[in-house]
Amino acid sequence: MTEKSPFHLFVVHEFREDAEYARVFEYLESRDNFFYLNYSNPEELPESSAVELLQEAIREQIKHSEVVIVPGGMLARQGGLIDFELVVAQAFNKPIILIQAFGATVALPKNLLDIAAEVVEWNERSIIDAIRRAARGEDTAKWDVVEFDLDDINLDNETGGHTEGNKD
Repeated sequence: MTEKSPFHLFVVHEFREDAEYARVFEYLESRDNFFYLNYSNPEELPESSAVELLQEAIREQIKHSEVVIVPGGMLARQGGLIDFELVVAQAFNKPIILIQAFGATVALPKNLLDIAAEVVEWNERSIIDAIRRAARGEDTAKWDVVEFDLDDINLDNETGGHTEGNKD
């Protein structure tokens, strides 16, 4: 994945601001070298709030995405449009990533657990790894690299250099 090949994401919304919607992007932005295009646009409310126009706007947003992300905390506040977004995601065969409710121990609905490709906690690495797996089948097995300042490490044998089998 490079800047030239960003992930295409849709995060559920109901054409209104939500803290968990914004939090998804805060987590994605905190990770270096992760590039994405956001196809969800809660500010793009159709001129008329007719149900058909809202639904068509949702279809257009989801159609271009590779994966649909559902912050679990938004489910309790939903007004029904999120259900439609999930139906559209399934119709377009888009994998769904469910993020547990932030800071809550609320059980997620079984029907949503059944359709989710993956359920993750609020952790930028978990979310991004789930996106990579669900969207493109990328193997995300990674090793964390710990860098040491060699000036802080005494590589001399000044202290006697105890090694296994050396019983002074």
